[in-house]
Amino acid sequence: MVKIDLVTGFLGSGKTTFIRRYAQYLLSRGERVCIWENDYGAINVDMMLLSDLQSDRLGIEMVAGGCDYDCHRRRFRTKLITMAMLGYTRVIVEPSGIFDVDEFFDILHESPLDERYEIANVLTIVKADLESDFSEEADYMLASQIAEAGCVVLSHVQETSQAVMDETIRHINRALETIHCRRQFSLGHGILAKDWKDLTDEDFAAIASSGYYETAFEKKYSMDETSFVSLFFMNVSLSASEVIERIPKVFRDPAAGHVIRVKGFLEKEDGSWIEVNATEKGLQFNPIRAGQKILIVIGERLDEHYIDTYFPAEFSTTHRGLEMF
Repeated sequence: MVKIDLVTGFLGSGKTTFIRRYAQYLLSRGERVCIWENDYGAINVDMMLLSDLQSDRLGIEMVAGGCDYDCHRRRFRTKLITMAMLGYTRVIVEPSGIFDVDEFFDILHESPLDERYEIANVLTIVKADLESDFSEEADYMLASQIAEAGCVVLSHVQETSQAVMDETIRHINRALETIHCRRQFSLGHGILAKDWKDLTDEDFAAIASSGYYETAFEKKYSMDETSFVSLFFMNVSLSASEVIERIPKVFRDPAAGHVIRVKGFLEKEDGSWIEVNATEKGLQFNPIRAGQKILIVIGERLDEHYIDTYFPAEFSTTHRGLEMF
């Protein structure tokens, strides 16, 4: 049977960076790996960032949305059946930042997938310096992902004080209490806190065998009841430097709504490309070999038309609601 891992994490937690390192570990153990991106965007930014890993032993697939929920689910099931025949020993599923974990279990327990796949692990990536001012809805999203995780891996540990990290763990446990989940986490008990550059084979072996929990908790939101929005801007008409200047401003502008993350690719004046990844705490950009002109703004109760004035584009689209996977 093919082992399948689900790597969850709230927006901007670092799922893609973790998956890169995790996949490289699995490859070193002789596995044939498929990284599976699930998203509603026409262009999957995270898939493009992983494309350099592709080889005869590592494949990258995507199930794109743009259709209704049932259609997306059928596409996911059909693709899994196909992938089981291609000789992979491990599939890593990276969902969108907002989704329902139980849907993953439901699909994998259905025939014929239950005869072809073994659910290995549910891993959740959480920033060590998690924001403290989450809305009730954001706390629910966070808790519902962590509730069933075999291991919570903290990111940005090297940049975070012990006091802030301790508060993040308390935040996690408070969020779990609000959904009436009995699980509680602490360092060394369900939580791995270590600079990712220092992760050893022993650390990855523990992560790869951490398993998962199918835990009871209160469901507060359905697929179409959230206030989360993803705005996609294709071919922004501004220069890369102008976009970079405007990104911090949109986070601070209350008229825009609660912007949680901005990510995408920008082409600089000299023709080179950079990846942009921003949260309220700062903006990062890294050079990449190639990209496509896309900027994605993600948040709660966003004013799409107002944000359009920040990032005028040739084409823009919106996805609302709780995304699957």
